[in-house]
Amino acid sequence: MLLKRPMWQRLTGRRLVTPAAVIGVVAVLSIVPMAVTGARASAATPVHVYIAGDSTASTYVSSLAPRAGWGQALPVFLTSNAVAVNVAKSGASSKSFIDLGRLDHILARIKSGDYLLISFGHNDEKIDDPTRYTEPSTTYKSYLSQYIDKSRAKGAIPILITPVERRRFTSAGVASPSHGAYPAAMRELAAAKRVPLIDLTASSMALYNRAGVEGTKKYFMHLAAGQYPNYPDGIQDNTHFQGFGAIEVARLVATALRNQGVMPSANFRQLTATIPTSSIVWPTTAPY
Repeated sequence: MLLKRPMWQRLTGRRLVTPAAVIGVVAVLSIVPMAVTGARASAATPVHVYIAGDSTASTYVSSLAPRAGWGQALPVFLTSNAVAVNVAKSGASSKSFIDLGRLDHILARIKSGDYLLISFGHNDEKIDDPTRYTEPSTTYKSYLSQYIDKSRAKGAIPILITPVERRRFTSAGVASPSHGAYPAAMRELAAAKRVPLIDLTASSMALYNRAGVEGTKKYFMHLAAGQYPNYPDGIQDNTHFQGFGAIEVARLVATALRNQGVMPSANFRQLTATIPTSSIVWPTTAPY
């Protein structure tokens, strides 16, 4: 009686290859489930989570601490299975990010199975600046579609994230929306193109309502004179986060990615833990 060759040999035809090589083939083609354990699993290449966004997400250098973006804080919630690559740029809109070559920078590096988080809106609203302005129902959707289509062409997984809210409250102490038609336009695009959506506009407003008018000051750059050496005169900024706020907004993003099944649970850690602001890395020079 002829003995059948092992499945991993039959899958590769006549050419004999090692089981390790076939594991890579199976992972890509999803032909046969195969468990990978022990040292082989720990040696697996992590996925990369690229972040395309504006100043609310970008990474700030040490001379600007404690200012931080949620993309800068996201790594504190990721395991070794996932690596955040923050390409967000202060002042960028969905249009200017592309015009500056930042999307091309990502596309030259992103690989099949990687993720692209796409979050714009703050600067798309600047109607007096033609280099950044986009109209919600037309050009905003058109530019966002480029991120989606081009990353998908590379085998990556695009995820739309509605713009995080600013710190604005009504006289009754209720968080007030500030992004007009942009969040709804992004939701419509996500549905039309079947793209995962994280509604950070809604979840951040809920977060601010829980914290209240005074409580939200610790999320944003509300610093007293002399409180931090980098801001000797103090500052009151209701758009940009200090470390604590960046961590809490990153927690919203990471929790949604996990809970919505957009990324595997194994990619996340300490989603409900208290995270000290010292966990954030402020580099001495900008990463990109």
